[in-house]
Amino acid sequence: MKKTFSPPWWAVSAHIQTILPVFFKVDKPEVSRQRQELFDGDFVDLDWVSEAVNGQPILVILHGLEGSSDSHYVRRMLQTAKEQGLCAVVHHHRSCSGEPNRLARSYHSGDTQDIHFTLTQLNQQFPDSALYAVGYSLGGNVLAKYQGEQGSDSLLDKTIIVSAPLCLAACAKKLESGFSTVYQQHLIKQLQDKMQAKVAEAHLSTDMPVTAKEIAELTTFHLFDDRVTAPLHGFSDVYDYYNRASGKPFLKQVQKSTLVIHAQDDPFMTDAVIPSNEELSDHVEYELHQNGGHVGFISGGVPWKPTFYLESRIIQFIKG
Repeated sequence: MKKTFSPPWWAVSAHIQTILPVFFKVDKPEVSRQRQELFDGDFVDLDWVSEAVNGQPILVILHGLEGSSDSHYVRRMLQTAKEQGLCAVVHHHRSCSGEPNRLARSYHSGDTQDIHFTLTQLNQQFPDSALYAVGYSLGGNVLAKYQGEQGSDSLLDKTIIVSAPLCLAACAKKLESGFSTVYQQHLIKQLQDKMQAKVAEAHLSTDMPVTAKEIAELTTFHLFDDRVTAPLHGFSDVYDYYNRASGKPFLKQVQKSTLVIHAQDDPFMTDAVIPSNEELSDHVEYELHQNGGHVGFISGGVPWKPTFYLESRIIQFIKG
């Protein structure tokens, strides 16, 4: 059964929906950290809430670009999972857990290798546990691609994808105009700072495709992805990256229960991310709301103590 979302009168604006939750984070539950060593010599960190028990379900959370277990939406999901008695674990993308990763490469919107590693490890450790996952923004695109790539072999019993930029080229273009440039500037600055730190490390600098001065000039996602993301992760250029990493074309191949949630007013996106019925497999439920912003979906409360739609919808889908 679908749930409907409507914002309160004071949060109709997409930008209020997107920005306000950042300033009113819930308390983060206590987490325990687990480091996973990867085959290429790098690592990813997992943050656990509650102890996993074989036979009991586990919810895996994938954050968005430059997010972490401290992100407002992750904190709320962790808190909700704890209240529901559901074991939850945050899979951090490389370099996002508060400690720089070891290699020149980092993470990107189509990188399904690391989450496949995490899910495989969980499946081996807890073979009788159902695995669920929720991915936000970039993390949602990663899950859409993973689900399509794996088809019936997916290790996930149920998946929820929130505010995912399923058409990367269109989303990059959108962030170059209007108020959306504010979000681009904020995120690009974080990416530039990380890359500057890597260029400054002698053992990594020779592997970097750009110099410190060039990094400072990469002020849009299109430029950054063309000069940094693409060459570092095996793509020929930004067009090759956007084409191969976008999650939308993979939705037709999904064979496990998946819910996709979008807001039509999302300031990070255009209608290009909205799949047609023909682009969805029978296992994908698509939910498009008129309002909600980017990973916002404030449903009530007051501005200094908002309440949200996503967590209850995610739990409902998992238990449904």
